[in-house]
Amino acid sequence: MPDLDSGHIFLTTMAPILPGAPQNDGDETAVSYEQRVRIALARLPTANQSPATEHGAFNSPFARNTRNHLARMFVLNDVIYNGRTTMNPVLAKLTGNNQMVPQSVDRLNAPYLVFCADVDAIVSDGDPLPTTLSADDQRKVRAAYARKLWDTMQEELRALYCNCYGFGDVTTADDFADYLDKCHVETTMPFHDYYLDLDKAAFNILPFKPLLIAVAVPLVVTLLALLLRLLGVDHMPLVGWSTFWSFVIGGLITGGVAFLAVKYAIWNGEKPLAPAKYDDLPSVLKALYIQQNFSEFFIENQGLPPDQLHAAFGDFVAQHKPQNRHSMTQKPGVISSQDPANVTT
Repeated sequence: MPDLDSGHIFLTTMAPILPGAPQNDGDETAVSYEQRVRIALARLPTANQSPATEHGAFNSPFARNTRNHLARMFVLNDVIYNGRTTMNPVLAKLTGNNQMVPQSVDRLNAPYLVFCADVDAIVSDGDPLPTTLSADDQRKVRAAYARKLWDTMQEELRALYCNCYGFGDVTTADDFADYLDKCHVETTMPFHDYYLDLDKAAFNILPFKPLLIAVAVPLVVTLLALLLRLLGVDHMPLVGWSTFWSFVIGGLITGGVAFLAVKYAIWNGEKPLAPAKYDDLPSVLKALYIQQNFSEFFIENQGLPPDQLHAAFGDFVAQHKPQNRHSMTQKPGVISSQDPANVTT
């Protein structure tokens, strides 16, 4: 299913950027709308998630909520030209396709501000990740996420989207949700995979052998009826059916079953995967926090007698609360929880 997989919405929006530059009392050196978008993007702080940025004074505005697994924004000037659509020269000659005549090239009608995000498919913080959602429910999830963005980073969003078509009437979180919905483009490729145990994951395995048998049986009957008819046999052995009508009906059944098998394979491939047990962002952040602190616990308590180790582990559990995803956990957008400022207590 487009946009939804493993309990997450994989959002892509494309907002067309205005042409030219804003009027500035006749100033011909005014910065274009496209350049203004690039400047606003350059001013967005990078998340503190690498050794080069972990000590930065500011964090990414997308780290202000706990739904973003990934977020990326960039300007798309135009589509990439992949070269001429090739054709066999002999076939081109026979069909009158002049290979010296340039083919048409796809172009965008404007530069676009592209926004891609992988977010928990929830309407309210704390909701469980869904296995599947209707198109209307997906729209509600996207709208709830857009409102969350507006509430947490309105200033940055205004600096970016004020240079795009149709943003002039956006004044509220609901307006921004409607605006992003108009810019929405279906996404068919997930951005991440959190599955821990691939052997037990409920993947949508295609039942290839049953589908093959379902198509092969009427096909064999059809081919056998055709062969017997060509040999002058009027009736099928054992059952006594007309070889002609067996061929016709068998061919129709084969075609119908093959069509349904292809439709089923496509439907099976489009089904979203169920979310894994710990796929939501609060669980991921908690896992990172526990992983780092338990490593320290392991190092500090090596060689202790069993009773002391048991007591130390009890203190660890009481302090770090492994079952609580919202307390004693790593904040979004940081590289580690070793700094107390990076911990939600």
